[in-house]
Amino acid sequence: MNESPDITRAHTGMDGVSWNILGQVYVPKQMTDDSFAWHATFPEETFVPPHVHPEQDEYIYVLDGRIDLLLDGRTSSASAGDLVRMPRGLPHAFFNNSGKPVTALFWAAPAGRLVELYQRIHNMASPAEVVRVADEYGVHFFPPVSSAA
Repeated sequence: MNESPDITRAHTGMDGVSWNILGQVYVPKQMTDDSFAWHATFPEETFVPPHVHPEQDEYIYVLDGRIDLLLDGRTSSASAGDLVRMPRGLPHAFFNNSGKPVTALFWAAPAGRLVELYQRIHNMASPAEVVRVADEYGVHFFPPVSSAA
């Protein structure tokens, strides 16, 4: 898939798409084979458990709020204006322990099969099923841990 010159407007996804991923809202902003970017809204007390992308680098630019992180076994936090870099193969997780919704721009390079994964798990209610399906798309989750500090 090639890049096209255009603007993905605020509060809209490409082709009007948005995905509900276990209560988090992901809105695709850019999609090519080389990279995939999406706006994410994390309601209070939501999280993405420890996982790894063996074939993709992933980034988070925090727009509003604070995200607590587990990066390669270490805990830290990122706030508005911070950029989180997660190289391929690095185990990572993110948690919204801030008491408020958090918004961020995520992107991954290359795109891999993330778009297909999000399409498939949209509105899926079972976290265990999401974890099982994600493995088929190259995103591998680890056993549960408690929230980062």
